[in-house]
Amino acid sequence: MRDKNPFEYTVGELIKILQEFPEDMPVVVSGYKSGYENFYHPFLQKVKHLPENPYFDGLFQLDENGTEVLLIEREMRYD
Repeated sequence: MRDKNPFEYTVGELIKILQEFPEDMPVVVSGYKSGYENFYHPFLQKVKHLPENPYFDGLFQLDENGTEVLLIEREMRYD
């Protein structure tokens, strides 16, 4: 059974996490469709900017030779 508080992070917790990274590091978020979700613990990832992508594929895609960013990825639910 899920806890009564459905939120994973508070502003204070997120600020502490973000303080571990350089202030000029780019940040990207995962997304698609409507609504909002909790997110996983932010982590480093390399991405390539692809502005020609359709909106549903996002402006960035994973690329091991890309720019290092901090990724805030939404929780995936399978219910």
